[in-house]
Amino acid sequence: MKAVPTESELDWVLVLAPFRKDADYVAAFLREQKIEVKAAKADGDLVEHLALSPGIIVITHEALNPQVVARIATHLAEQPDWSEVPIIVLLERTAPIARIRGQLLNSWPGSRLLFYTRPITPLELVNGIQSNLLVRLRQRQVRDSIDREQELRLELNHRVKNILASVTSIFQMTRRGATSVEGLASDFAGRLQALSNVHSAVFEAGGEEVSLSAVVDLTVSPYNSDGASRIDVLGPNLVVSRVAGTTIALCLHELITNAIKYGALSHPDGHVDFLWSVGTDDSPELSLNWIEVGGPAVREPTRHGYGTRYVRSALGSLFGTVPEIVFAPDGFRFSVKGSLARLARQ
Repeated sequence: MKAVPTESELDWVLVLAPFRKDADYVAAFLREQKIEVKAAKADGDLVEHLALSPGIIVITHEALNPQVVARIATHLAEQPDWSEVPIIVLLERTAPIARIRGQLLNSWPGSRLLFYTRPITPLELVNGIQSNLLVRLRQRQVRDSIDREQELRLELNHRVKNILASVTSIFQMTRRGATSVEGLASDFAGRLQALSNVHSAVFEAGGEEVSLSAVVDLTVSPYNSDGASRIDVLGPNLVVSRVAGTTIALCLHELITNAIKYGALSHPDGHVDFLWSVGTDDSPELSLNWIEVGGPAVREPTRHGYGTRYVRSALGSLFGTVPEIVFAPDGFRFSVKGSLARLARQ
């Protein structure tokens, strides 16, 4: 069932009737039907009311003088492409309707012309006006759809450019740390998958914010698919910006890759705890902690690889603080904390 439009959604009616009490008469029974109406009896009124953009114009035969026709023609010429203003013309029964129609169509090409002969019953006129108010409402809905489509096109263009820039950046950083074509292909594919996971989470969330738990689960789940939990995650449910979610996912992917190559996940009995928590202060901080247990003995490398450098740089920039990296003999540890509000910024 289609929703019935409310009064506030409908346009208003401008009545042009300079003689007798026609304007007052028409306005009175339109108001009885809860239709907003303004009456113009002089050129000054007409100019003022046209500037307010009426939805429908009702004009009597007596008002069709050259000045009024010209002013309405100017108003119609200024209408946007989506707008086709309905104009209801009330003619005397003896009026040459065909000639008047031809003249007005020539003068008002951007209008929707309807002709009634007088006398006309209030019910007939009200029905004609109400049906054309609905036509006007549909025109505005089409306009809104066109505007929204244009916004979506611009947003899509912006998003695609950002994604391509991210892919280019990831490739360049991966290439600098690669020692073989096979390694480059494998690392690059893994990083693209991490990026894809975040975009999936953002899409499912339907906005510019994303659940941190969803980002972590999507990134970690491929490494817990054998039934055994190699990476345990624990933290409160909270949302972060799309940028923060993307950065955290890519860094988490690097930590996992490092652990698989050199750390706890390279050993059958090794596992990782990834924990996050939020402080209870007036300005709460988010803390991320990566703790490896049960892997081979750890010694601090003489040269830090791409993964470690990227995680330190990216999370340091995101949180606004220097991450702590510990190459402890019993397991590698990484932690960073910063203002939760900072991660919600766009």
